[in-house]
Amino acid sequence: MPLRAKLWAVVYVSLLFVGCPCFRDPINASPQVRWWLFSNFGAQRICPEMQKRAAPLRLAPNPNAVGRFFPEQCQTTVNDAAQTVTIAFSGSGFAWAPIGGRVSFSVAGSVEYRMDFFLAEDAVYVWARPARIVTGPTFQVTSIEYKLANWAAQGPAAYLVSTFGSQIVSSEIASGFTVVHTDEGDEFALGILQPPRRPPKPFDTSSGRYAFANETTEVHPEQIDLLGPFEVAAAEQALFARLFVTGPAVDVLVIQRGTGDLWRRTLQEGGALGPPPQPPITSFTVVPGIEQRQRLPLAPGQYYLALDNSSRTGSVSPPFSPLGVLGGNAAVVSYVVELGDSDESF
Repeated sequence: MPLRAKLWAVVYVSLLFVGCPCFRDPINASPQVRWWLFSNFGAQRICPEMQKRAAPLRLAPNPNAVGRFFPEQCQTTVNDAAQTVTIAFSGSGFAWAPIGGRVSFSVAGSVEYRMDFFLAEDAVYVWARPARIVTGPTFQVTSIEYKLANWAAQGPAAYLVSTFGSQIVSSEIASGFTVVHTDEGDEFALGILQPPRRPPKPFDTSSGRYAFANETTEVHPEQIDLLGPFEVAAAEQALFARLFVTGPAVDVLVIQRGTGDLWRRTLQEGGALGPPPQPPITSFTVVPGIEQRQRLPLAPGQYYLALDNSSRTGSVSPPFSPLGVLGGNAAVVSYVVELGDSDESF
């Protein structure tokens, strides 16, 4: 058998039996073997995984998401001599800011990471430690909802550039990240988590289903948030959603990814909030204080769950608050979205 075929066989067996110390311990003990495995089998998965779903944006020290970054282009370059991976990326997104309302932006850059992983007994920890920022990132505000608020160079536009621009650089990029892969899904966290630590999450999941996301987000008055996109790969699968709302009730609209992308791009270009370009596949309302559970059997494809806290789209409207532009009357939504068999029940 050729040497390369033997190496493939060793990798296949080791990944198949990661729970066995006879494979796990030698791999964990050898940086050279870990780099070879990652550079040959993990590096090509970085961009597809990065582009699957939007990344939440937060205003420290608030742990709740207030916006989303949607990666649109991504390319990796492997440097075997330095044992690093350079990720060049670009994308767009939106976030809520006091006074300015919904602020849209584009961002691009490239960062060199030192990648590594660890085979734990019940999970694989993948780490990206930043080595250097190669280019950028360039952060550009493309639209501000409340244009009259942008009255000076030191107004909301400058605030957003400095706050979210530096956040994407320092938090999303410069601090590195950890992906914890288990049979029940992937968990993402900024910074480097050492086993057995796991990223914090609002819901405890023990169903064995694959968890796409488990977090808390803020949806301010007359705003939406797009969760996902989430992929249903086969006809016999369904999305399972659990949501808990503090504050006003919200509508949840299930829409196809193409519809959601067109909708958000219209908003990011400065368009007024209105109904999605196509009617939702289904929708439901989540009232405050009661956990809502929904099983969503859907055809194979990719879908967003749109959280609506506005008077322009869903069936409920947020009560008026004079402090809305400053952050009052926000709906704080904790949620988990999982993938499972369509004949399962909660």
